[in-house]
Amino acid sequence: MSKRHALAPSAVIVVLVVIGYLLFWPVPIEPRAWNAPRDQGFVGAYAQNNALQDAQSVALPHSQGPEDIALDSEGRPVFGLLNGDIVRREHNGDFSIVTTTGGRPLGLEFGPDGTLWIADAYLGLMRWSVETGLELVVTEVDGREVRYADDVDVAADGTVYFSDASSRFAADQYGTYQASLLDIMEHAGNGRLLAYDASSGRTYTVLGGLHFANGVAVSHDNRWVLVAETGSYRILRIGIGDDNNGRIEAVMENLPGFPDNINDAPNGKFWIGLVSPRSAPLDALSNYPFVRTIVQRLPSFMRPQAQRYSHLVAIDVNGNVLRSLQDPTGQFAHVTGAAESDTTLFLSSLHEPAFAELEL
Repeated sequence: MSKRHALAPSAVIVVLVVIGYLLFWPVPIEPRAWNAPRDQGFVGAYAQNNALQDAQSVALPHSQGPEDIALDSEGRPVFGLLNGDIVRREHNGDFSIVTTTGGRPLGLEFGPDGTLWIADAYLGLMRWSVETGLELVVTEVDGREVRYADDVDVAADGTVYFSDASSRFAADQYGTYQASLLDIMEHAGNGRLLAYDASSGRTYTVLGGLHFANGVAVSHDNRWVLVAETGSYRILRIGIGDDNNGRIEAVMENLPGFPDNINDAPNGKFWIGLVSPRSAPLDALSNYPFVRTIVQRLPSFMRPQAQRYSHLVAIDVNGNVLRSLQDPTGQFAHVTGAAESDTTLFLSSLHEPAFAELEL
């Protein structure tokens, strides 16, 4: 007859402490229930391929994370780095520092007059020009602080549209990556699409309640603004024309990854970076907010993280997929978007110490 052994008192205490920690330890998120659409995976227009394996990495000086790329009037790529520098690659291959924001520059876009508009995650909406230097333009909209300026684009009339990814998880408090993970795990609609009228100085909210508002692009006919709602795997377009002002449509839904930047490109198309494939555990827990709270108490390596997979999609303004470029091995990983010149596609990344070039 076998003997039953009771747990030692010390082991019981350890078990109770662990259970108490998982159930009651404070966490910064207050998850909301939602129903994630069923992930269809890499099928149809998103069928796996190796098109991005030909991309060539170009090492960056001193820092990493060229999160967005804009092309200047001479076709030179300009990007913001983790250390706050905004860097340009010259025609001879050298790098020069355009300016340093002192924060974390993410979205970049040149306006019609050559002004560089900057969505700095730590500071807000900024602009830079040779004549005036660097200026901080917008730090709050409608009485609410811009806590995570993410992407930016400029309409033909000079209106600057930019995203405030999360009004709860400030980028300068948590870091851009960790703040994004917190906001997506919470899924409470903390993001906004904002606008700044450069001629009058007026600012306003175009659309609130977004689940991590990310990439922003004005359509080529200036009738729409596209915005990536990263936490809901979709792309929205908001009417800004006289005939469609305020209309909201989802032009892409149930994407196979987390959409990041949106960059306009020639021939009426847009490039969208899918920074990581979707997380099956995160989707499975979408309707279980209490369990997501428990998951948040686990060590970071046990929580959902971005995966090393390269994916870039070209669409038209109606959300039709024109191209899907991938590298399942993730040699140049966490692709956030792309800028297209006549001959080259320049790829940006969330974490890489390089940008990448793909010959067209």
